[in-house]
Amino acid sequence: MNTFRYFLWVFLAVLLVYTAVVILNHGANLFPVFFGELARMNWAGQFNLDFAGFLFLSGIWSVWRNGFTPAAWGLGVLAFFFGMLFLTVYLLFLISRERGDLKRILLGPARAAIADLQP
Repeated sequence: MNTFRYFLWVFLAVLLVYTAVVILNHGANLFPVFFGELARMNWAGQFNLDFAGFLFLSGIWSVWRNGFTPAAWGLGVLAFFFGMLFLTVYLLFLISRERGDLKRILLGPARAAIADLQP
């Protein structure tokens, strides 16, 4: 778990610096670029569509893990729109709160407790 935690911290730091440089050089207007490449039906658009699938999956997992509550939907929206900037921080938080228990991190406390009762 320490290696994973280290990876998350390093990736978050690199991503924050990279994002800051991109915003300084190109502005924060991501959506026209993102959807423009999708509309062009090129390889960059294919990558964006693939990436959007991962964003959607991250959002769905966040909502599911937290039991479809209003707060869970808020986390799902954050996961979808902020990608790894959100997910690295959220996973670091969960690792700390769940004391590295991977079952509780991935399933949430309630589902992990049920899974522990399964033979």
